[in-house]
Amino acid sequence: MAESLPPTRSRVPGSGLAKGLAVTLRAMTKRAHTAQYPDAQPELPPRSRGVIGLFEENCTVCMLCARECPDWCIYIDSHKETVPPAAPGGRERSRNVLDRFAIDFALCMYCGICIEVCPFDALFWSPEFEYAETDIHELTHERDKLREWMWTVPAPPALDSSAEEPKELTAARKTADKLAAEQAAQADEQAAQAEPTAPQEGEA
Repeated sequence: MAESLPPTRSRVPGSGLAKGLAVTLRAMTKRAHTAQYPDAQPELPPRSRGVIGLFEENCTVCMLCARECPDWCIYIDSHKETVPPAAPGGRERSRNVLDRFAIDFALCMYCGICIEVCPFDALFWSPEFEYAETDIHELTHERDKLREWMWTVPAPPALDSSAEEPKELTAARKTADKLAAEQAAQADEQAAQAEPTAPQEGEA
């Protein structure tokens, strides 16, 4: 037996146009959520990945960020300087001095590996994102620009009230307390030496 086909619905001419106009009318009656950029700046999440800021004072030119970068978009130049001994009779030592730190944001894929591997906290995420250029060669930003972006890095979130204090803060606090105790002891000793001694019996 041949299977009977279901009856086809007869479409009213112009029904598709009517549905489209109904959608348009519903959209016209709702309030638009369009943000007029750049007059209205977007509210970015606190951990937005915009650009990378450089805290130059923490950089030791270890080259770890440049070696781990999968895009090879970090360029670092440095030179060595001889530092005199800290105490008499000590040996001189050499240290690296940063000459150039640049990031090519035309190549960067914002993976954050350089920030994660930096052992001295010299690189941070900044929420700044307005750095478009008309020339691709101008997307290579030097350390001066990276330092400007460093001041747009948001402060880290506060620790939980029940969380343990970081070891670095604990060690720094112990060192500061020890130094303050030594200074107080020296001040008491100097004050004791400065006090005049009382005359003994029989002395004129």
